[in-house]
Amino acid sequence: MQNVLAVISLKKIISNAEQFLARTQKPLIAVVKDDAYGHGAEEVARALEEKVHTFAVATVDEGATLKAAGITKEILVLTPPLGEEEALRAAEYGLVVTASSIASLNLLRRTAKKYGATVRAHLAVNTGMNRYGFRPDRIKTACRIAKAYGIAIEGVYSHLYAPENKGARMTQTNIFAQACKTAREFFPDAIRHLSATGGALAGGELFDAVRVGIGLYGYLPQGFEGAAELKPAMKLYATVAQSGTFLGGGVGYAPAQKKYGRLYTLRLGYGDGFFRAGGLGIGKLCMDACIREGRGDFGRRKLVLKDVSAYARALGTTEYEILVAATRKAVKIYV
Repeated sequence: MQNVLAVISLKKIISNAEQFLARTQKPLIAVVKDDAYGHGAEEVARALEEKVHTFAVATVDEGATLKAAGITKEILVLTPPLGEEEALRAAEYGLVVTASSIASLNLLRRTAKKYGATVRAHLAVNTGMNRYGFRPDRIKTACRIAKAYGIAIEGVYSHLYAPENKGARMTQTNIFAQACKTAREFFPDAIRHLSATGGALAGGELFDAVRVGIGLYGYLPQGFEGAAELKPAMKLYATVAQSGTFLGGGVGYAPAQKKYGRLYTLRLGYGDGFFRAGGLGIGKLCMDACIREGRGDFGRRKLVLKDVSAYARALGTTEYEILVAATRKAVKIYV
């Protein structure tokens, strides 16, 4: 096989989900955005559907794809619709969208009026992360607009920017609690969710549900090392495409550091989403090839990435980035 192979354990993903359910005693919003962090959103959603309350995705396209695949649980789109077509498509597929500003709420209002569409939404509140969300002092105005134009506000949420920091977490929690109190004056049944993986592990006020993303796939966010015994769900393999003895003075696009003996080449490179400085081989990683020292049998698969955390640390980045990058061209199989 010329493509990188991702072997993914759905049993481990289910086990990780069950850990969070047992730990928090709260309904689970499973985050499967960006192809379930590279693990395959459709297969992961099918595996988790009986365990979770809702799925969360990044875009309307992702949500529509899950609906088309037969997923019946609610799907929350975390990015607000950015145009009429997206707002209408979300309504047609029965997705729950995010309203994060007066502008985005007005887009939903216009779409609902123009097409007679039923629009369902969660309000995002900016409690200090400054990514998406209404300022807390605009929540009442937002609710009045939604109520006046028949937009069903079914939830209220925010995001902790540093869940490992108790002071920052408590400040955001208090702001969020007040915003929820205001929203529930207009929409008493709105579900409240603040904590993602880190917040779920930190404890404290978890409100009505928790959104778990990276934890489902076996990894812990920064500041929570050792907080739970999760099981990484993915291993990545590449195929030996060449094997032989060292010749000349280079290894890939770099001078050889010594006179090597046997070398082999894996069909893997930065074109597959890996990183040139990641230490997967010797010399510099090529676009579609990785050179390693030792013996490799032509056509045999080699395990190239199991410890995503170590690889991320070597690169000065996070597991999130590695997972979505290194799987973008991989063939996925499930065990």
